[in-house]
Parts: sequence; structure tokens; C-alpha cells
Amino acid sequence: MMTKEFSIPKAEWGDGPWQTEVDREDFEHAGFPCLALRNHYGCWCGYVGVPAGHPAYQQAYTDVNVEVHGGLTYAGECSPPICHIPKPDQSDDVWWLGFDCGHCFDLLPGFVAYERRMGFDLSKNEVYRDLAYVKAEIRELADQLHEQKG
Repeated sequence: MMTKEFSIPKAEWGDGPWQTEVDREDFEHAGFPCLALRNHYGCWCGYVGVPAGHPAYQQAYTDVNVEVHGGLTYAGECSPPICHIPKPDQSDDVWWLGFDCGHCFDLLPGFVAYERRMGFDLSKNEVYRDLAYVKAEIRELADQLHEQKG
């Protein structure tokens, strides 16, 4: 498994939409802070921050009943880079729930570049999940979490 220490610079990932996309986008949806963040493998991760008092606050990601790309794979308090700058009327005390687009049949351009550098290519029939895709999934996750807050 590739670790961050063995990640390949983005400039060496080859041509693709990842070369012109930003690597982070913060926004709000359904009253929650949201974050799209590219990881060192080159795939997008999506996060929604729920406040204290929400049923999913401080819950393990395995205990939160939502449907999102690949299922939830993250839950935790604010810890850079998974964090936000709250607006003046917002609390910074949120519990981040997240998912990644690094599953079977998802294209991870940084990992593909690493494979090529190592002399092999295992990538077959993979789809790159772009920023528009991950933001749509984040909005869907936020909508589901909004419905749960009662």
C-alpha cells in the first residue's frame, strides 16, 4: 500500500481533470459545513460537519445510517486538514463524517502514477470521480444528515 511518504507529485500524475481542479473546496449545504478534499492518492474525499446535539455527533462512522459513495469511512473532530473556519455565528465544535472516492473501480491518479513508477499498472476500467461528483455526494450526505436531526 502506498503511504504519503511515497506519494507522487500532482504534476507527475499525467493529463486529466485533476490537473486543473482545485484540491480543496469548502462550502455549506443543508446548514452544515462541507468540505471536498483531495488526498495524496489523488482521489476526492467528502466531509460534512455535524454540530453538538445532532444524533450523529461523536458517533463512529459505522454507526451512522447514510448512503454515500463507498459508504462512510471517516468520523472525527476538527483536525487539519479536515477542519473549517466557522462563520461568526457558527460553532467550531463539529463532528466530521466523511467518505472517499478511492474504492474498487475508482481512478486514483496519484496511485496510478506510483504504479507506473514502480513498473506495473493494475488500473483497469476505473472511473475518475471529479469535483462535481464528490460535491453532489457531499450534498446528498448533508441532506440525509439534515433529515436525521429531527
